[in-house]
Amino acid sequence: MASEPQQPSAGPPRKVDVFTGDVIHHDTYPEINPKTASNCTGKAVLITGASKGLGKALAIGYAEAGASFIAVAARSNVSSTVTSIIEAAKAAGREEPTVLALEMDVSSTPSVKAAAERLTAEWGRLDILVNNAGYMAPFNLLLDADDDEYMKAWDVNYWGTYRVTKAFLPLLLKSGDKTIVNMSSVAAHFMGAGGGAYHISKFALIRFTEFVQDEYGRLSVFHPSWGDSDRVVFESARKIAM
Repeated sequence: MASEPQQPSAGPPRKVDVFTGDVIHHDTYPEINPKTASNCTGKAVLITGASKGLGKALAIGYAEAGASFIAVAARSNVSSTVTSIIEAAKAAGREEPTVLALEMDVSSTPSVKAAAERLTAEWGRLDILVNNAGYMAPFNLLLDADDDEYMKAWDVNYWGTYRVTKAFLPLLLKSGDKTIVNMSSVAAHFMGAGGGAYHISKFALIRFTEFVQDEYGRLSVFHPSWGDSDRVVFESARKIAM
């Protein structure tokens, strides 16, 4: 009798190198409230994967913090994000920002280059880049994994960040802030059966972030590691915006 395909273990993921402090915040606190603690007036920011979830929430957070130029990029329609940005800025008492909607597929080099050319032509500047676009492949043990799904996770999570960073780096190097935020995941520090594509690609993203920081010391490059997505709680996600 043929054996059934193995399924990922139901046991908890193994911790590898996760370190946390004594305090874990579940909501915003005064020091990071974008409405009161941040002033992004005059700043130009680009957020990828901005049609929903964390990306949309981050865009709203930057609007509340007063960013003057906000570019939102995604493969899908970002019109609802654009509307939310304008509404958030008004509600926070900020001036309405200039919003640029970019149709961009981070897994396509021509698409990324076209978006960079458009932003360069329209703004000619960029202070903050948030690489938020991500993809989680279905969890399967290696022998059962779909090769295309496995590689898609890498193409978006790692190579997508590489493409976007490289395309927009010239603009960032000319700016005052020179800030790149790469959205990694706590999964980079865990090993969970069946999650290799996502876990490993996010781990590679962290090392990529470190290399960019090392090669371009004038840049402020970091990975916040964890944040809620639209799978969990949308409202709390927006509060990690600067």
